[in-house]
Amino acid sequence: MINKTKLALGIAATLTIAGALVSPQAMAISKADRVAEAANNKVDALEAQMQAMQAELSRLRAETSRPRSSADAGKVQELDQWMNSVKSAPKESKKSKDNMVFFRGGYAHMFKGRNDILTGGQTALNGGKDDTTDKSGYDLGAGFDFSLSDDLFGFMDSTEVLAELMFEYKKFGKQHSQNAGLPNNNTLCVVGGGVVGADVTTNKSSCSDVTVSQFTLSAAPKVKFMKGSALRPWIIPVGLAMHVISPPSNGVTVFNPGAMFALGADYKIWKDIYVGADARYHWTASDADGVNTDGYTAGGYLGIGF
Repeated sequence: MINKTKLALGIAATLTIAGALVSPQAMAISKADRVAEAANNKVDALEAQMQAMQAELSRLRAETSRPRSSADAGKVQELDQWMNSVKSAPKESKKSKDNMVFFRGGYAHMFKGRNDILTGGQTALNGGKDDTTDKSGYDLGAGFDFSLSDDLFGFMDSTEVLAELMFEYKKFGKQHSQNAGLPNNNTLCVVGGGVVGADVTTNKSSCSDVTVSQFTLSAAPKVKFMKGSALRPWIIPVGLAMHVISPPSNGVTVFNPGAMFALGADYKIWKDIYVGADARYHWTASDADGVNTDGYTAGGYLGIGF
């Protein structure tokens, strides 16, 4: 009996000692598991938060990139179309300078010569002789063109409309007369049977020569074809011209308005330098108290674009 009791006590003591030894290790393993599990839970929570933040950022990006209204969407679409058209359009060359200043010279002709008092005709001193002045002479002038439309105001492509303003000086020579043995037949030079300004050595008066000239100022629309090419033909369908004659007519008239018609062409030789040629016809409804100002001019010009 006693041996059994001792045996039981020994087994109990052994189990107690073994439990005391095993218990700390078990407790340590249990605590490590709890720490690892907590860390895993924190990682999972952080990962969930990161995913939520990424989803929110994606939503915000989509919201900002999306137009707020249909009107905004239309504007964006229109802008895209415009950008595409600009990208697809061919690059244009440097814009040409369509305005021009030009300097002109050439031949001038009037249809009827002067035959009046101040040019030596129609006086008693010339005995009724038909002493007309020269009909032909030379012409000098200048002007400028101002561009108004590149396509005939929408009616025709590559057809330019310009406004031309031009002035011309036309000289038809000098008239010198010595009739009836007098140094001149200009009535205004003869006073009381004598001659004003007469040179006794040459028997000529200082006013025996009369210069016949004409000044013309014109304004007209000019239609120029083949825009963009070096050669540009043009026409003036009709324009307004103001003629000033010298010397005055018998009625002391110097001014006579009329119409002007013209055609020509110019050629671009270098950069904005042009050469051209034209012909112009001047017509008036009536003469200037006996002086006919109808005629034409033909010549060339040098133009500079600006």
